[in-house]
Order: sequence, then structure tokens, then C-alpha cells
Amino acid sequence: MNSNNSLQAGLSPRGAMSSIRSMAMVIALGVCGAAGSAAVQAQATSGSLFGWAPVGDTITVQSAATGTHHQVTTNAKGRFSFNTLPMDTYTVTFEKDGQPVQIHPNVPVTVGRGQEVDFLCDGVKCADTVGK
Repeated sequence: MNSNNSLQAGLSPRGAMSSIRSMAMVIALGVCGAAGSAAVQAQATSGSLFGWAPVGDTITVQSAATGTHHQVTTNAKGRFSFNTLPMDTYTVTFEKDGQPVQIHPNVPVTVGRGQEVDFLCDGVKCADTVGK
């Protein structure tokens, strides 16, 4: 913008530059806001499952909608977690030596939230809960 145009519009050259900077700032904030919103939307399509189970055993989650499954082994403290699971209902199974010991059916995973599922049991007590 030249100084003649800014004067015709009733703005001094300094005022015109200030207006241009203000417009650039508004546009930049709008772009950043849109990018931030897209990132939040991408993160807001999944949730997580976590909990306690006997150390070194396997936990399996199976999606009710797709049938896909994921497995993890509990850590040295008996903790396990499944991060970024798609929103769905899952069956969560505690397995020992490849055999189901305890099952939690219909565990919901909701957007942006964690769901705790614990298997606090020992030996025979866990084995007695299968199918009940």
C-alpha cells in the first residue's frame, strides 16, 4: 500500500502499516487456531485401558465392533495399559499360560478418557471366575 492510497483512505502511512500488522496477526491466529483444533480432534478419537494384574501375565483386549485384538504383558509391578484404542466396547481378558483366567466383557472406551480394569486375584480364585 503506498502513502497516497493510505492518505486517501484517511490513514497515515504509519496507521496503514499498523492496520496491516493487525490483519496479519488476526490471520495468523486463525491459522494457528485451526491447526490446534485439528490436533485436538485427532487426539479425541481414542481412549485407553489400564489396570493391575499378576506380574508377567498376558492381558488381551478385543474390539466388539471389529474383532481386532491387542495383547500386552504386565510389567514388574503388575501394571498394564493399552493407549490410543479406538472408541468401542472391549472384552478384556487376563490370561495365564495362554488360557483365559478372568474376563471383563463390555468395557467401554470413550473419547479422550482412560478406563481402569483390574484383575486382583491369585491362583485358584482367578481360575474359578472364568465363565461366571
